[in-house]
Amino acid sequence: MLRILSYLWPWKKRPLLTSAEAEAIEAAIRAAEKRTSGEIRVVVEKRAGKDPMKKAVAWFERLGMHRTQQRNGVLIYVGLKDRRFAIVGDEGIHRAVEEGFWNHTAEGMRTFFQQGRIVEGIIEGVRRAGEALARYFPYDPETDVNELPDTVIH
Repeated sequence: MLRILSYLWPWKKRPLLTSAEAEAIEAAIRAAEKRTSGEIRVVVEKRAGKDPMKKAVAWFERLGMHRTQQRNGVLIYVGLKDRRFAIVGDEGIHRAVEEGFWNHTAEGMRTFFQQGRIVEGIIEGVRRAGEALARYFPYDPETDVNELPDTVIH
């Protein structure tokens, strides 16, 4: 008689970023948000699929980023395995920034990504978004609150 054994073992979902990498990105988000009323979130997934912008917009809505008081949220979305990313800015920040800002930010990130420096590329995107947010939506200690968490989703 043929016996086939089957075993289950605990499957640990391995995070896409190490805790140190996630903390570095979160520190960049906190630093940027200290200067602005804007909100920055980062989502890193294994795959972005054929349309990373579509997935980024879905995450933007899922995270409630369209509900910020001044509509000044920015989401940086990265699909690691297929090497695709997207940046979504809500209508407030999109109206405020100069033409070409989003492409300029994406190019700055892409430079790091092409060198395999993914975390540094994400931090560069956070830095550039933070600078624009600080310019157009400066921090006001009387009224500003952190409307969204600073944690990276990965």
